[in-house]
Amino acid sequence: MCRLFAITSNEPLSPMTAIRAIDVMKEGHDGSGVGLFLTDLGGEFEKFKNEPILSGIFSNEGIKALDRFMIDQDFMVKYKLSFKPAKNPPHGTPKRDNYVIRVYEYPAEWEGLSKEEIQFRLMMVQLQLRQLGEKDGSMLIFSFWPDVIMIKEVGDPLAVAEYLGLDRKEIVARTILSQGRQNTNYAINIYACHPFFLQGFSTMTNGENTAFVPIREFMMSRNFPGYIGYQSDSEVFTHIMHYMQNRLGLGIEMYKHIITPLKDEELNEHPDGAWLRKLKQTCRPLIIDGPNCIIGCLPDKSIFMVQDSKKLRPGVVGGRPGIFAFSSEMCGLDAAIPERDINLDFQPMKYETLLISRERQEIEKWNQWDKLAHLH
Repeated sequence: MCRLFAITSNEPLSPMTAIRAIDVMKEGHDGSGVGLFLTDLGGEFEKFKNEPILSGIFSNEGIKALDRFMIDQDFMVKYKLSFKPAKNPPHGTPKRDNYVIRVYEYPAEWEGLSKEEIQFRLMMVQLQLRQLGEKDGSMLIFSFWPDVIMIKEVGDPLAVAEYLGLDRKEIVARTILSQGRQNTNYAINIYACHPFFLQGFSTMTNGENTAFVPIREFMMSRNFPGYIGYQSDSEVFTHIMHYMQNRLGLGIEMYKHIITPLKDEELNEHPDGAWLRKLKQTCRPLIIDGPNCIIGCLPDKSIFMVQDSKKLRPGVVGGRPGIFAFSSEMCGLDAAIPERDINLDFQPMKYETLLISRERQEIEKWNQWDKLAHLH
């Protein structure tokens, strides 16, 4: 099992807040890796809200290849934060040349392009760089997107964070997703490390998705270049969310209806059963098979938690206006937000979706038995 922790706060926080919460839950993960997704950035990155940020790990040769590629594409570096750790890495962590976070200026010829076209091109740059690096392992690319930083590494989360110096003042964010990974299904591959990312959507999962193969086949048949990768059975959760919002035009409250639809006899009793039955038939290849607890962040910076319908993985949400956290275990929540009304902590069950919007005032809840607002 993995351990998940996400926090959203009006005041920018160090990723160490999330790392320490993961460390408190240490018995539940094997220290095989750590993944961080940071958005709604503060610190040095606050002033670059709209420029794309590249996050990845590069060999010295990879950095040269990156520079050549980006200059050819007419991307200029605006700000960079690179760490080259001088000391030896912790046990189990490979020695790397460069951990890179770079803000770029858009190419002049992108001026006047639609938002959709810019987002498509950013994704294509990320995919091209990833492909370039896959040939010789010289580049590991995690994201290329405005207001997003991703850091991933193999090894114990706390040891890796201290080794990389993630308590530095330049790296702070209002929304952070973090995972301490236990890679039970596959060999350790850094691209299998959660959270996953696609065009502003990010998710991470505790569990396993035994319906992975049919979902992967369906996604790959959509002819969308971003639906690739799949080093982990959990990456499809990001892609399903992306497909649901960007292709089907449906909101977050429909996510559960797609991945864990109500049973046919339940649909007979639902006020919108006929419409939901059609959705279930159309999106049948996207039905998951658990156990899974999924935590994610949407492009509007809201964060959510859902469970699958059959076998629940632990997950709890709590906080107070201005700061909320989602955690695999209560002790992670206690470590990050000790001053809260614990009577308001909430554990979603099989029909529920929980959401904290960017305003961070309350926990919003949807139930699959609710009437569908967009139909009424």
